[in-house]
Amino acid sequence: MAKVTRKRKKQTDSFSMAPAKDYRADSRADGPGMYFRNHKSLFIIGGMLLALATALAWGYSYIITNYTVTTVYVEGSVHYTNDEIMNMVMEGYYGNNSLLLSLKYKDKSITGVPFVEKMDVSVIDPHTIKIEVYEKALAGYVEYLERYMYFDKDGIVVESSFEKTPGVPLVTGLSFDHVVLYEPLPVEDAGVFQSILNITQLVNKYNLVADRIYFGSDGALTLYFGDVKASLGTEGNLDEKIMGLQYMLPKLEGRRGTLRMESYTEGTKNTSFEPEEDAEG
Repeated sequence: MAKVTRKRKKQTDSFSMAPAKDYRADSRADGPGMYFRNHKSLFIIGGMLLALATALAWGYSYIITNYTVTTVYVEGSVHYTNDEIMNMVMEGYYGNNSLLLSLKYKDKSITGVPFVEKMDVSVIDPHTIKIEVYEKALAGYVEYLERYMYFDKDGIVVESSFEKTPGVPLVTGLSFDHVVLYEPLPVEDAGVFQSILNITQLVNKYNLVADRIYFGSDGALTLYFGDVKASLGTEGNLDEKIMGLQYMLPKLEGRRGTLRMESYTEGTKNTSFEPEEDAEG
């Protein structure tokens, strides 16, 4: 009987052959080389920030040093002094920097200032600017509720103030019961404003300064120049009368009274002066 033998199969274990971790590589990654590479990036960023800060500081210093305004020309201002105009335009911490002023007022006028239509600012050079003031055309003013109400050639009230403006006459003798800003004075005859404008233009033409214009109930006109009253009568020959005043008023300086010019013409030159003491007597 044949013997049967069974060959026993050798048992082997199965496992994955994954590459072994190279701890030496990890050691190299965490070593001095990676440290310096990481900090080199920080050094570069820090250097760039330092260079940017230095450039900004240099630019700031250059602008402050080379664009400082030292000369200012103010033209056209009557109501305000030059210093007041400069303070309005050059306000703020860097208000004296011509570069910033040119950017601030480029293609832009300054408005909203009492008695001023607009102001334009132009930079002449880095150290010089010019301020052009365009004042509102004022014909006169009236007193109302302890304020001075200024009106233009059309009788429209354009400003209300507690201060008097040099060169603008007080107008008395007009009858009105109310005053509204930016509306015409409610007088019976609106043509009186054209008369006021004519008077102020003639006074300025002959380099005179009238303190007050008085319209009598009969239409008679009286101009006040300090202590001298010039009684001109009606508006006939007004140009000739005011032209004559430029020669007569200097001779009356220091005197007080009324200069009668109702019948004055360039041909007759008929005038008389009534001292105040005579008028009172």
